[in-house]
Amino acid sequence: MTLEQWKQKGSYREVLGHKIFTQEEGSGETVLLIHGFPTASWDWWQMWPGLVARYHVLALDMLGFGFSDKPKNQAYSILEQADIIEAFLKQEDVQRVHILSHDYGDTVAQELLARHEDRITSGVIGPYIVSLCFLNGGLFPETHRALRIQRLLMSPIGWIVSRIFSRKKLGESFKKVFGPATQPTESELDEFWSLITYKGGNRIIHKLIWYMQDRIDHRERWVGAMQQTQVPLRVIDGVVDPISGIHMTERYRELIPHPDVVLLEDIGHFPLIEAPDETLTHYLAFVEKHV
Repeated sequence: MTLEQWKQKGSYREVLGHKIFTQEEGSGETVLLIHGFPTASWDWWQMWPGLVARYHVLALDMLGFGFSDKPKNQAYSILEQADIIEAFLKQEDVQRVHILSHDYGDTVAQELLARHEDRITSGVIGPYIVSLCFLNGGLFPETHRALRIQRLLMSPIGWIVSRIFSRKKLGESFKKVFGPATQPTESELDEFWSLITYKGGNRIIHKLIWYMQDRIDHRERWVGAMQQTQVPLRVIDGVVDPISGIHMTERYRELIPHPDVVLLEDIGHFPLIEAPDETLTHYLAFVEKHV
């Protein structure tokens, strides 16, 4: 599915005052897909048919990403992204949700899980998370190995770096984090660049990157939620990812009770793009236990 086809099949919703691009298809229990940085919901297109054949599937481009609004004077915190997702689920009248997340989306999912745990403790009504599956992402700030371009975007000159960030730099960065045998095609990189630059998104990328600081600031809350929850968790991880590969899963096994980890050999940071069929198989095997 091309990026344009993905856009045409989607729709826009007004969520907390922002125009948010969304996808919805299928029937049955709800699966929510949360994309990573710096791309958007189109990342899921190869897994989409297999998911919608079994479930009611929702996806959205988070604020600042893809086809959604990209306001210049915005903090773009993980907490705000979680607010938008919860408001979107409320609009959809979703009571129970399975979550599949990747990268930046993992961090948003951690906050959603922490809120779920707060509701369980306090008896407040809200969306009930039935299961949660993470793909490659920085679940623990101490194991996250940022690329040089990410560190520069986080620096005092980040706003300058965002203005000189180019299609060439994007390709160089992505080729470092994909597996050696599953490199992105030039057409895929063109589509990713279109998503990033849509509505001038490349000029706010230094703001979006501050999720890495959010991970540090909220580390105890988010890791604590994973440690105490009764929600079934699984990690599906491309092991050759230099950012959050095998080293992240080793830390996960150390910290999380009864760790459920699936390792994808020779796959990098984007298993949903590099190995969509294998990732789908492992995800369905997990989620179908909890439907």
